[in-house]
Amino acid sequence: MAISSFDLAVLVIYMLAMVAFGLWVGRDQKDLAGYLLGGRDMPWWSILGSIVATETSTATFLSVPGIAFAVDGDMRFLQLGMGLVIGRLIVAVVLVPLFRRGEIFSAYEILNTRFGGASKRFASLLFLVTRNLGDGLRLFLAGIALEKVLSVDLVSCIVILGVFTIIYTFFGGIKAVIWSDCIQLVVYMVGGVLSLQILVNYFPNDWQQLVEFGQETGRFHVFDFRVRSTETFSVLTEPFTFWSGVIGGAVLTLGTHGTDQMIVQRYLAARSTVDAQRAVVASGVVVLIQFALFLLLGVALACFYSQIHPRAFEHNDEVFAAFIVDYLPVGLVGLTLAAVFAAAMSTLSSSLNSSASAAVSDFYQPWLLARRNGSADKEAEEKRSDNETSGNLLGVSRKLTIAFGLIQIAIGIGASYLSSSVISDALAIAGFTAGILLGVFLLGILTNSAHQRGALIGMVSGMIVLTAIKFGTSVAWPWLAIIGSVTTFTAGYLASRLVSAGQRANN
Repeated sequence: MAISSFDLAVLVIYMLAMVAFGLWVGRDQKDLAGYLLGGRDMPWWSILGSIVATETSTATFLSVPGIAFAVDGDMRFLQLGMGLVIGRLIVAVVLVPLFRRGEIFSAYEILNTRFGGASKRFASLLFLVTRNLGDGLRLFLAGIALEKVLSVDLVSCIVILGVFTIIYTFFGGIKAVIWSDCIQLVVYMVGGVLSLQILVNYFPNDWQQLVEFGQETGRFHVFDFRVRSTETFSVLTEPFTFWSGVIGGAVLTLGTHGTDQMIVQRYLAARSTVDAQRAVVASGVVVLIQFALFLLLGVALACFYSQIHPRAFEHNDEVFAAFIVDYLPVGLVGLTLAAVFAAAMSTLSSSLNSSASAAVSDFYQPWLLARRNGSADKEAEEKRSDNETSGNLLGVSRKLTIAFGLIQIAIGIGASYLSSSVISDALAIAGFTAGILLGVFLLGILTNSAHQRGALIGMVSGMIVLTAIKFGTSVAWPWLAIIGSVTTFTAGYLASRLVSAGQRANN
C-alpha cells in the first residue's frame, strides 16, 4: 500500500499544525497549575472532547470495525458501551466531588489523606509504570498501522509519532492536550463518517443493501442474555454478553475514569464540579455513539469485501486501513490517515502530561518539602507557591514530559523485537491497574478501620490474583476489573483487621 504525494502533504501539514498549536497555546505558560491543570478553567465541552479522544487509541479506530467485519461478527460490543455509561454516572455522583475538594494535582493525593504517603506513592507508581508500559505498546501498534499505509519503516513511524506529540505537549501542557484532543476527536469522527458514506456509495442499493446484509448475516445482533454454560459457552469466558458488557463495563469505567490520573486530571482542570460531572457523563454517551459508528463501518466493510470487491484478510483489524488507502479519494486518504494519527496522538499526549503531573505531585514535590523541612510528614498539606518554586516545578514538569515520551518511544521500538503474544500479555498486565486502584479507593471511602498497611497488602494481592487469573484461566477481560477491585478491597480490609487485632493483643 502507498499513498499519493498530496495525501502525504495533508498528513504532514496536520502534524505540523498540531505542533504549531501547542506552541501557541503554551506561549503564556508560567506556573504549574496552568501547565498541568489549565488554570482550572477549562469549559465542560472541552473536557468532554478530551476524555473521549484520550480513551480512543489507534487500536480502537482500526480494530473496532474489525469486530463487526469478522465472519461471526456482530454488534454485541455495544453492550460494553452501555456499561461505560452506567459507570460514568456513578463516577460523576460519587468520585468527581471527592477529587474537586481542595487544590489537589493528583488523584492519588486522596489516598495520602486517607491512608498515608506510602499508599499514595505505591498507587501513583503503579499508575506510572502501567500507563507508560501500556501506552508505549499502543504507540507500537499505531506504528504498525502507519507502516502498512505509509510504506515507511516501523521504527521511523514510532519515532515520528512520538516526537511530534512530545513537542506540542512539552510547550502547551494540559491546555494544548485538551484543545488538540477536541480537534483530533472531530478529525477522526469526520474521517469515520465520510468513510462510511463512501462505502455506502459503492453499494448499488445504497443503505438498503447495507441494512439487508447486516440483517441476513446477523451482524446487527446487539444483546446476548445467555447465562447457562454449555460445552461451547460460558458467561465468564465470553467477553461480549449483556452481563460482562454492562456489569464488567460499568466496573471497568469506575476504575479507568474514577481512579486513573489521565482522566482525573481533566476533572481537576474543569471550571467547576458540575462541569466535570457533565463532561464525564456526556462522554459515555459520545463513546457509545462512537462505538456504533465504528461497528457500522465494520458491517459496511464486510458487505463491501464480500459483495463488491471480494477479498480475504489475514487479520480483521487490517481491513479499514486497507480500504482507506485503496478506495478513498485523494485528499480524503490524507485526512483519514490524519485521523489515525489523531487517535494515537490524543492518547499519547494525555499519557505524557498526566504522567508528569503524577510524578511531580506525588514524588518530586514531597521530596522538595522533605528536604526543606527535614521531614516528609507535611507532604500533603503544603505547597511551595513562591514564583521561584513555581517556575522550577514547571521546568521539572516539562523535562518529565520529555522523559516519559522517550520512555514510551523506547518501549514502542523494543516491542518490535517481541512476539505478538508477549505484547498482548504486557498490555493485559498494564490493564490490571483499573481494578486494583478502584479497590483501594473503595477501601478508603467505604471503611473506617482500613489503614495504610492493609491498603498496600490489598494492592499487592490484587496484582497477584489478577496475574494468576490472566495466565491461568480463560476468564474474559471485562471481568478482570471486578476481580481486581474485589480482591484488593477484601484483602485490604481483612489485612487491616488482622493487623489491628494483632496490635491490640500485643498491647
